[in-house]
Amino acid sequence: MSYRTYQKRTAALACAAALAGSAVLMAAPAAQADVVDVNYQCKTPIGDKSAVSPIDIKGVRSGSGYKLTMSWQKGVSSSPVELGKGAMTPSAVIKVGGADSGTVAVTGAANAAAIPANTPIKISDLSGTYTPKKSGKVTFTAGVLTIKALGTTTTCSPSNSPKPSLTLDVKAAGGSSGSGSGSSGSSGSSGSQSGSDSGGQLPQTGPADSAIAFGTLGGTVLLAGAAGVLWLTRRHQAVRR
Repeated sequence: MSYRTYQKRTAALACAAALAGSAVLMAAPAAQADVVDVNYQCKTPIGDKSAVSPIDIKGVRSGSGYKLTMSWQKGVSSSPVELGKGAMTPSAVIKVGGADSGTVAVTGAANAAAIPANTPIKISDLSGTYTPKKSGKVTFTAGVLTIKALGTTTTCSPSNSPKPSLTLDVKAAGGSSGSGSGSSGSSGSSGSQSGSDSGGQLPQTGPADSAIAFGTLGGTVLLAGAAGVLWLTRRHQAVRR
């Protein structure tokens, strides 16, 4: 075999290894998230009010489930009087759909600063934990928002049938799949809880973990190919000497 032919073969081997690593990386799944406009119709102590706010829901793997964080980009409702620091406490529910069903309770901290009268109330980020009961693609959609302030309660319900803000590909602890009513409920960050929860252990198969695993595999394939080419080149040069 001529040295030129040998060079062509080793270059082809390196190219194949690189393509294999890239293909594996491209196959890594990712969560789908969208900022969705939600038209809230609020029942307040002084009458009905409405407001549209873009809602963002993020999911991060946490222990045996996922920590969900719900964010408002605009304020909703308002108060005829000033709300002092810590006077307003928000909470909400996230509707679970797709392969699983139920709701997730999310809660957050009271207002960190005073809210002037007749000013849209900016809701702080609310968080809670979701533990899968079914395997497959699960959707998360904004549900009812509750605002408690100065001994009163305001409830704001989505009126425009918003689409899901987040979709995750999950696997339940028991490996069950398919549709079904299932039990719902996940605890919020401040200890509130909705429904029942079996608390099973979730295998390490979430989207973020899968992406890392696929990325590691792709990198390993690429490095192995390059190492093989380097070894063959040095071996051939040694034989020529």
